[in-house]
Amino acid sequence: MGNVHASEATTSATPPPGESAGGAPLAPPPPQEDSNPGSFDDLHKKCKDVFPMFFEGYKFLCNKGLSQHFQVSHTLTLSNSMPSGYRFGSTYVHASRVISQAEAYPILLGDIDMSGNLQAHILDAPTQNTRCKMIAQIQQGKWQGCQMSADYKGSDFTGSLTLANPDLINGQGVAVLQYLQRATKNLDLGSELVYQASPQLPGGHIAALSLSARYSGPDFCAASTISNSGSLHASYWQKCSEDLQVGTEIETNLKMQETVGSVGYQVDLRRANLMFRGAVDSNWNVKGVLEKRLDPVPITLSLCGLLNHPKGSFQMGAGVIMG
Repeated sequence: MGNVHASEATTSATPPPGESAGGAPLAPPPPQEDSNPGSFDDLHKKCKDVFPMFFEGYKFLCNKGLSQHFQVSHTLTLSNSMPSGYRFGSTYVHASRVISQAEAYPILLGDIDMSGNLQAHILDAPTQNTRCKMIAQIQQGKWQGCQMSADYKGSDFTGSLTLANPDLINGQGVAVLQYLQRATKNLDLGSELVYQASPQLPGGHIAALSLSARYSGPDFCAASTISNSGSLHASYWQKCSEDLQVGTEIETNLKMQETVGSVGYQVDLRRANLMFRGAVDSNWNVKGVLEKRLDPVPITLSLCGLLNHPKGSFQMGAGVIMG
């Protein structure tokens, strides 16, 4: 009898699933930290996002959402350094496969100008860990080329394969194989192999191998890429405060004996809906972009300038973005 009472007491003292011994609900388990290092192409992304994207002339962009899945855009550009005119773009998100709140597939994007030049993108995610993308271009009514890529994202690595203008009959095309591995919590290591086959190349083909490393923390990121073709790319990004970010990068081509260094910064004043990006490089190019959002109206004004002191040249751009 004593054993029976002890067993009943033990059973009755066991809390039901989802509750603690005192009857209070248990706290949900903490979310698992994403240890995927991202794609190889994004190694220097944090530093590059600090630098301004300069455009010359005038640009007007209007985005209009027609439904929950469909959006169109109208772009009018007037410039001396880039093609001017009108471009129509559209984006369709079917959302039959929702990976997260920010990812839903498939996605269809396209834009066309008044001359019939078309560029189309197709993005899809067949599984939770795979991403596929296809890009097609038509210029002057003729097929210009296509590019297909596939990414596989593991728990601590990402592998990518890209094919550009593949022609198996004539043995032409470009293939790019990339791999990025999370070595430690702060260190990522990767490599890239680029192979091109063409009758115009000496020997009919050429290949280049690159090695990369990235060491990052909560408020900094240092990355470097070196290739056997003689190129070197190194960057460093630092978040100084909630409003200020700075970045610097250096790109070297040993065969051409050319080196370009750049320093840029970004000031984001969220209370004023104002953002400014500025940069200067070793060729004495000074450029800056100022963006001001006019809340509550969904309009963003953009002003940019580019100045080169030795050449005595100055360019300026202005843009209006609606939507």
